[in-house]
Amino acid sequence: MSNDAGALPAGGGHEAAHAHWDWSVWPFVASMGVLALALAFMLNFVYHQGFAAAIVAGMGAVLVVSGVVGWTNESMGLGEGLSYGAMGWFILAEAMIFVAFFVSYWLMRLEAPFWPPESTPPIPRVLPLVMTAVLVTSSFTIQYAETLLHRGDRAGFRTWLLVTIVLGASFLGMSGYEWNHLIHGGFTIATNVFGTSFFSITGFHGGHVIVGLSIFLAGLYAVSRGKYSLGFWRTAGLYWHFVDIIWFFVVSQIYFW
Repeated sequence: MSNDAGALPAGGGHEAAHAHWDWSVWPFVASMGVLALALAFMLNFVYHQGFAAAIVAGMGAVLVVSGVVGWTNESMGLGEGLSYGAMGWFILAEAMIFVAFFVSYWLMRLEAPFWPPESTPPIPRVLPLVMTAVLVTSSFTIQYAETLLHRGDRAGFRTWLLVTIVLGASFLGMSGYEWNHLIHGGFTIATNVFGTSFFSITGFHGGHVIVGLSIFLAGLYAVSRGKYSLGFWRTAGLYWHFVDIIWFFVVSQIYFW
């Protein structure tokens, strides 16, 4: 029987019988990237140094993506059985950050005499619905890919993983198009409090989509080299479902409330 049809062990064939520590430089690289992105934000909106902010943001983005990709490649074969639970705790922490964003938005909105504030252009509503459909579809495709991997259908897994990546990239492309349209229309993060909330919340969510796609791309590269881990992909899928669920809150609160 070929490798593409062979059944996988419960842990993907790479699970260790005991826990051990693994040292890696990649989490540090990714964290330095996040720090650089925060610095770029400060340079642009506090010190109004747009050119310097763009350079630092570019460096930060490269560091974050490199850290995620490198860390993913290292962890693909480890599979200690703790990753799924650890991802749950990570998702809880990230959810609290989103809660902080939304609470801030709700307080500003409820205290405002009218909403949205003056100088706010009409926000398109059709495109966010299309983006929602794309992201929901990607959640189903990654779940189906995981199911195929569990059955031992590696060729099918690769196909549906690639479909998920294309859908996620399409979502980012539509988000970028929307941002570009609004910014060229004079609506920016500095226009008013709604602009600050809109670009902060959608941008933070978009950053999570980028991280998810980086994990998928790094995993796809590992898969192309014959490295499969069911535990890894269950964890990656859980993260992607979280990104999808958060988008429902974004689209309902920012676009339609």
